[in-house]
Formats: sequence, C-alpha cells, structure tokens
Amino acid sequence: MNIRKTFAAVAVASALAAALPAVSAEVGRSQWGASDEIGRLNLITEQSRAAVLSRVSGGRVYDLATEYFVGMPSWQAAGDPHYQFWMTHTPRGTQVDDPMGVGAAMNAHTSYTGTAFSMYSHTGTHIDALNHFGIGGKIWNGYEADKHLGDRGWNKTGIEKFPPLIARGVMLDVAALKGVDMLPDEYRISRQDLQDSLKRQNLKLQRGDIVLIRTGRMKLFEQAEAYIAKPPGLGIDAARFLVEDSGAMILGADNLSLETFPSEVQGEYVPLHTYLLAQHGVPIIELIALDELSRDKVYEFAFIGGPLKIRGGDAAPLRPVALPLR
Repeated sequence: MNIRKTFAAVAVASALAAALPAVSAEVGRSQWGASDEIGRLNLITEQSRAAVLSRVSGGRVYDLATEYFVGMPSWQAAGDPHYQFWMTHTPRGTQVDDPMGVGAAMNAHTSYTGTAFSMYSHTGTHIDALNHFGIGGKIWNGYEADKHLGDRGWNKTGIEKFPPLIARGVMLDVAALKGVDMLPDEYRISRQDLQDSLKRQNLKLQRGDIVLIRTGRMKLFEQAEAYIAKPPGLGIDAARFLVEDSGAMILGADNLSLETFPSEVQGEYVPLHTYLLAQHGVPIIELIALDELSRDKVYEFAFIGGPLKIRGGDAAPLRPVALPLR
C-alpha cells in the first residue's frame, strides 16, 4: 500500500469538499485563563476523581492498550518512522563481548538481556497533546510557534503537563449499533449514530467524560495495511455533539486517526484534529482497544491511565485501563 498516494488523494478531495462550511480560522482561548496548557483536562478535579472511583465495582480490569511489535500499524504517510525493536545485550553476546569487563565466569553466571526501541510518538495506543495540530502557526490558547517552539519541542502544552487521567469513561459501540463486527471503510459516524448508541446502551453523557468510539477496526490490528487503509471514523457534526452539546473532555477511537477521510470540511485535511485540539482543548486518544468492552457490554467505567511524560512532546504512548462501575 502506498500511504503517501492515499493521503495525497485525500488532500485533493478535501480541497474540493463542500459538505460543511470551513471551520473557524482561529485557535481557541481557554476559559481557564491565559496560562492554561491542558484545556479540558482542567475538568479533572479532586471531586470528579472521587465521584468516579467511589463507583468502581472491584471486578474485572480491562486493558485498553495495544501491544507494540515490529510490523504493527503506524502512521507513515508523512515519512515518520516505523516501530523498531532490537537487542542491545544478550546472555551469549555478553559472554563474547564482556561489555562490563567482569570476566567470563561472571558473564556465564549472570545472564544479561537488554533491548532498545524507537518509534513515532503517535504509534500504538497513544494520546495527542494540544500542540499536535494548530492553525496559522498557533496552537491552543494562542501559543505561537515563533515564541514557544524550540529545538526540543514546545515549551507550552507539552504532553508532560497532562495530569493522570482518572475520569468517567463511556464507550459508544457504533459497530454493534449497526449489527456488524466492523464499520465499512470510510464510514462517517454521524450525530444520529451517537444518539442512537446512547439510547441503545441506556446511557447519558456527562460533562468531563472520556468518550471512546468503537468502529470495530481493531479486528484488523494484526494486518497493518488493512488496518490503516480507508478507516471509518467520526464526522465533524458528531464531534460537535460530543464536545459542544455534551461536554466531553477527551475523545478517542479504535482507529488510527479518530476521523475518516476524505475531509468533509473545506480548507482542512484533518478537521477533527484542528477542531478538537486547537479550538476546544480536547485531547485525542487513538488506537485504543475496545473489543473486550464490547464483548462484555461494558459501556460505563472508570478510565485510568497516563501518558509518558515526554517534555515538549505532542503525543505519548498511553496504558489505559477500564474498571466497570456499579
């Protein structure tokens, strides 16, 4: 699969798209003040944490993270690196090289294994920081690349500023709503789909929720090319329903980008990313594993997780868990 050609076509299609008017050309300003760097994560408070944790059932824990392995799906359309993993030390190699200078007998006794890995920060289950996408050289809350971006990342809104994520989580199982294991390629999830999912699951959204959308795409995770190609995803009006009407704090999905392509918004090739990150201060979780929640019909839970604290980073791996609520 030629991902660059795929997204070149997306860019052309998005330039011609006219299904919705162009999004505002301005970044959002925070209601939490001029120094805010975390946007809607300010909704996590001592009271909100206590409220959700007081309802944890104490039963099963669901691991929502993907595994990392060579050949896994990853974003490469813009030339970013694959996930790579290699051995730096092995028991037999250490006996030959004696890197610590401790001698053959000690190396034979103490078996040493070491590894290293490298990857693009948006690989596997991860969360996007608010500096990932901006508008006109500015990011969330008006921070400017000319003033706040150095050679070692942004000095504002970096992923290291994120607090531990402890909040009510809601999974909207759109694939199950449609009676399929996986939504069709390029299916654009609508406001009505989300409303119907809530009704089917007998749920109401609350301000400060972490809302996760299941498309069923994770069934293809072991098939990297198939997983990446033509993903179903959230439409912009559906995102507005979650953010502006329902007060969601974080949005996430089991696909690679949350949204689908080609863009439906004039002048934006990734309209959900600019809308959520740059305009509303809503972080995005991608490649989150939701099939076990779907299997067990667990739609409401305590979401607990946290990204690696990468200074100045625009994203980081995330290890989230879901604890069902009473």
